[in-house]
Amino acid sequence: MAEALAEKERQQGVPAERGGREGLRALPQVPSPRVAPEPFDRARAEVHRLDNFDRLLHAFQARLTASVSPAAVQAARMDWWAHFLNAPGLQVALAQKAVVDAFRLALYTLEAASGRDDEPFALTAENDRRFAAPQWRTFPFNVMAETFLAVQNWWETATTSLRGPTRQHIRQMAFMRRQFLDMLSPSNFLWTNPEVLERTIEEQGRNLVRGFSHFLEDVERRLNGRPPAGTEKWKLGENLAITPGEVVHRNELMELIQYRPSTERVRPEPVLIVPAWIMKYYVLDLRPENSLIKYLVDRGFSVFCISWKNPDAKDRDTSLDDYRRLGIEAALSVIEAITGPRRVHACGYCLGGTLLAIAAAKFARDGDDRLATMTLLAAQTDFSEAGELMLFIDENQLAYLEDMMWDQGYLDTSQMAGAFQMLRSSDLIWSRMVRQYLLGEREEVTDLMAWNADGTRMPARMHSQYLRDLFLDNRLSRGRYAVEGRPVALSDIRCPIFAVGTETDHIAPWQSVYKIRLLTDTEVTFLLTSGGHNAGIVSPPSRTDRRYRMSTMAADDPYTPPDLWAVQAPVRQGSWWPAWIQWLEERSGDPVPPPPMGAPAKGYPPLLPAPGCYVLQR
Repeated sequence: MAEALAEKERQQGVPAERGGREGLRALPQVPSPRVAPEPFDRARAEVHRLDNFDRLLHAFQARLTASVSPAAVQAARMDWWAHFLNAPGLQVALAQKAVVDAFRLALYTLEAASGRDDEPFALTAENDRRFAAPQWRTFPFNVMAETFLAVQNWWETATTSLRGPTRQHIRQMAFMRRQFLDMLSPSNFLWTNPEVLERTIEEQGRNLVRGFSHFLEDVERRLNGRPPAGTEKWKLGENLAITPGEVVHRNELMELIQYRPSTERVRPEPVLIVPAWIMKYYVLDLRPENSLIKYLVDRGFSVFCISWKNPDAKDRDTSLDDYRRLGIEAALSVIEAITGPRRVHACGYCLGGTLLAIAAAKFARDGDDRLATMTLLAAQTDFSEAGELMLFIDENQLAYLEDMMWDQGYLDTSQMAGAFQMLRSSDLIWSRMVRQYLLGEREEVTDLMAWNADGTRMPARMHSQYLRDLFLDNRLSRGRYAVEGRPVALSDIRCPIFAVGTETDHIAPWQSVYKIRLLTDTEVTFLLTSGGHNAGIVSPPSRTDRRYRMSTMAADDPYTPPDLWAVQAPVRQGSWWPAWIQWLEERSGDPVPPPPMGAPAKGYPPLLPAPGCYVLQR
């Protein structure tokens, strides 16, 4: 076959090396082709070879630019500058604001130097804790803080008040402005941070010695691929992910864990949890006090959970459809073999929730009613307002990311972690560096922090499909996303939906999660809880500082916009977990004896205890 292929390629004028080694050896012995290749074909082949060079170049560049396309950044800058230079009115207004701010700052400086504790004039965000310490109220540090905040506010006005640039470019410029100014904050430097100076004097510099030691340790760990300091005390199967269970099925993409019942009787409808493969599943099974899975089991539910494989370069061609077919659909088949033909409460978290919504729409299209309910935890189905994480997702940036993934076969953990940290750089990067390297403090690593440091990779093909079809083209919300050759529509879903959004989510803004109400024609219960994308979901009843809003909307109820809904829905104190359990119980049958662990007679014997082996992959 190789010789035939080589002969065919020689007849078509294709370079012999494409025929493999056989073609290479045969090349000197064969006559010239009877028909010379067209110049266009030669040019196209040359372009193809040079295109591969460009892709390698882009892949190398991406490692130096935090995976952000320089062309995307430059396009935003050029768009902003072109409109700014053609806006003399705004230029005059900004100049006036600069003069007024400078005058007010001068007056504030005189007041502060004379010992008066005057009220600051520069506005700052409520959650900005950089200048919250009382030391920042003393001269000259109060002037430094006010000067920085005044400059920050001026640039915020300059980047967001300009008319003309695209909305995406305005947001990109605001994001880049924030990253640059966060780096220059006086709180980040030894001689301009009164807290650090005070600590240095008290400890005679020992804090700086400790901080330098922390810095060297962190560099060494990063270079050697070791997890961050302090995570050693958290071990899977010992004090994390210890809810008793068994792996009852494994394929090339996931392990299915069945948890042992802790009650004499369970609800007849099993619960299937579909986590995102951008994270490891045990975010929902941390230490027992923080485990949502244990909470479900202890309240009489038969729980199954998918544990995804951590892909590598060999999995570069794994598709989004593979995750649906080998993940959700395979898990449902195993559950049916173990529990019998019972309907399932399906729960998807983040990207797992998006995939679950796709699967549910496919089931509804095909007349498959195996889902009793669907729960979406911080999961988006409409990506028109996808949050700051997707600021630079356009054709330019996607081509750049695809070139990088084409080279290595996946999107790496560190490349994703850096993007998440930049969303809150003042808290997650600079404040942490000040605390560890200047104050010499090591913060205690919690179970959630240890999980957050245990990242995963994303297969190249799947991630490209996800970004193009869902984020860039928003096909799912428009009824244009195809499954098995035919489009699916979320409006076909008829099972009740429970959707959870979190107030400070930078990845899946709650207003975006709320849009499931617009896209479906079924009963939707929407719950908005305090916290962020992860901490808001991991919210056990012991967290008395939590709060949430919740209401149920029937399919034929009038639509309420999200901001109005937030005003109308009453605030309830405490964790949202009990409210979800009650919602599930109301849509479940009477308790029955628990199902067996696995189904050996049907080819699904228990393979090994939870948490399994896929979750241990680095």
